[in-house]
Amino acid sequence: TEGPAEIRRSDGGRVALIEANIVGRDLGSVSDDIQAILDSTRFPVGFDYSVGGQRQEMERSFDSLRLAILLAVFMVYLVMASQFESLLHPFVILFAVPFSIIGAIGILFLTRTPVSIVVLIGGILLAGIVVNNAIILIDYTNRLRRAGKAKVEALREACLVRLRPILMTTSTTVLGLLPMALGLGEGAELRTPMALTVVGGLLTSTLLTLIVIPALYLLLDFRKRGADPEAVAEAAAT
Repeated sequence: TEGPAEIRRSDGGRVALIEANIVGRDLGSVSDDIQAILDSTRFPVGFDYSVGGQRQEMERSFDSLRLAILLAVFMVYLVMASQFESLLHPFVILFAVPFSIIGAIGILFLTRTPVSIVVLIGGILLAGIVVNNAIILIDYTNRLRRAGKAKVEALREACLVRLRPILMTTSTTVLGLLPMALGLGEGAELRTPMALTVVGGLLTSTLLTLIVIPALYLLLDFRKRGADPEAVAEAAAT
């Protein structure tokens, strides 16, 4: 007689496993194609299906990494709030994070790089890196305001003075990641998506930080305080 070498069961029901290796494509796109075929197929009553294996592990990892990204952003906010002694200024600085997402998604789309666990790890790194430029800008602006300069004048001078350090910091980071982003060396397929994510996010975040962050600082700080601290100090002195 002929029969199966083993009988697998899950929750009391019999289970059949179909396994395959992927060649020339990524796990996510292949799993999506298989899922689409299964969804369009009519199975007899009592039959069920699911895509497991590495796909199931990848989905669990995605959930964990999404939580890690949110936790990283929150921890960065807490550190900045303690240093600036303000809840508003760290909030303005954190706008650099969504600015970086624009560039990260754009470069992944242009290079046809699928979203993977390595990309999400790059996103965690990016969340901690992109705020540096905004911190430099806002911190120097606050120093100028404490020295007695008006808000707009302080922002203008801070942008001019801190432009060179911001561009130098971004340039050195991007150039340092360039060999990894180009996929040079052994095991490049594991490192390249992370490097591309960081490089794309840094480029757009730097440009938008110099334009949008000062505008947000000017707008939100005005709404919170209702008046310029320098003007209040001058009025009190007179």
